[in-house]
Amino acid sequence: MIKISKGFAFFTIIAFSMAISSCVQDDDFSVPEGLGTEENKALEALLSSGAIEISMVDLKTKYTSNNNGPVLIDTDVYIKAYVSSSDKNGNFFKELFLQNAAENPSAGIKVIVNQVESYNQYNMGREVYIKLNGLYVGEERVGNGVVTIGGSTETNQFGTTVERLTENQRAQNMFRSENTLDLVPLKLNLSQVNSTHIGIYTEFSGVEFSNNLEGKRYFDPAQDFDTLRLMQSCTGSIGYSNFNLETSSFAAFKDHLLPIGNGTVRGVIARTFDGSKLVVALNDISDITMTGPRCSPVSIEDFSIILNEDFESMPTNKVISGNGWTSYAEVGTLNWKIATTTDIGNPGPGNKIAAMKAYNSGTPVNIAWLITPPINLNALDKAYANFISSNSSEDGSELELLISSNWDGTADQVTSATWKVLPATIVSDDVFYQDWVDSGLIDLSPYSGTIYIAFKYIGGDNSGNTNPINGTIDGTFEVDNFKILDRD
Repeated sequence: MIKISKGFAFFTIIAFSMAISSCVQDDDFSVPEGLGTEENKALEALLSSGAIEISMVDLKTKYTSNNNGPVLIDTDVYIKAYVSSSDKNGNFFKELFLQNAAENPSAGIKVIVNQVESYNQYNMGREVYIKLNGLYVGEERVGNGVVTIGGSTETNQFGTTVERLTENQRAQNMFRSENTLDLVPLKLNLSQVNSTHIGIYTEFSGVEFSNNLEGKRYFDPAQDFDTLRLMQSCTGSIGYSNFNLETSSFAAFKDHLLPIGNGTVRGVIARTFDGSKLVVALNDISDITMTGPRCSPVSIEDFSIILNEDFESMPTNKVISGNGWTSYAEVGTLNWKIATTTDIGNPGPGNKIAAMKAYNSGTPVNIAWLITPPINLNALDKAYANFISSNSSEDGSELELLISSNWDGTADQVTSATWKVLPATIVSDDVFYQDWVDSGLIDLSPYSGTIYIAFKYIGGDNSGNTNPINGTIDGTFEVDNFKILDRD
């Protein structure tokens, strides 16, 4: 029998205990200061391989231009991005949101991974490179409106979706650099959020929770998974602008009481599980500061109404020309017409609206202008424009709001005049087709003299009357209740 001294036995027990404890994973993660040799080498190999960096917008377009069907990336391309979400507090699960810049981002995207507590590796602001060859871009759930990078696809009766990256795929395709940057949140008003902001870390100022939520908590225990809490703002609109904050049942802060003051919210723009609503989701409870006094919204009674066009006096299905308005088809033959609506979101007073669409025009490009009567700003104290807009389907078509102070009022001189873009909130494609979006109060104080305001539609129909209609930008835009307001 081999004899073992007590001292050696004691040392062996201590060493064994230390070895065991080093294998136990606890929940106290710290941000890694350096990267492993393998990850460094993999990133260096990617950057020196001749692979081409593509923009996040170009990557997302591969999906949207494929009739919203998942696309296998089979070329040597990659994206560089910055982590905008964190699952440290349980409000995100097996997903990462990325944005294309640390400051002034213009695009975001989602990556689904088979990994929890990913914040330990992919901390907020971490610069990440994703080698895309062999991965897919699509949606995690059919029609949810969130373009997502996945590792494979699955097809069921609803369609084809992307699946999570396996651990091997994540390790072989997602590489961190040593850079972690402080993200500067993109500042928005509640009414400005649209689908292009999904995945972006944003900030809302002057917001508060709805009046009926005092005493409520972030998560409603009567629900199973997620709770929406309505926020409101008095900024830049008549009445309240609204937007939802979403909290998971797994969020560490779910039982905190909602603050009752007014202040600032920072979070990541996302969608509800079914994709029906845009929402903002918190990374941390500290991203909400609401200690100021609650706001009081302005109402229409606070203004003098200088121009009020609801289009009710104009004939249906005719090109708009009455009440001093001008319609002008710059390219193509289709023009703005009076249509009728049964949308539940249209407040009236009647059912007539201004509408423009390129559907079935058979013309690759349709550009049409709808221009107001002349407006003399010198006779007004503090002038604003306001309207509501809707669409049947944007389909890649565009609507701009423009202003000119040197147009002479004749149709053949529309394109010769100088037109500048006005910062209005215009309906986006992700909005339910029966909803109408308020433009907000559009400040006209930078301008003087006689001005004109124009709605410029840009669309087209490359396939004419051939069905199915593919590759077109033939959506419908609708406008109603255009007002010029003056406030003393």
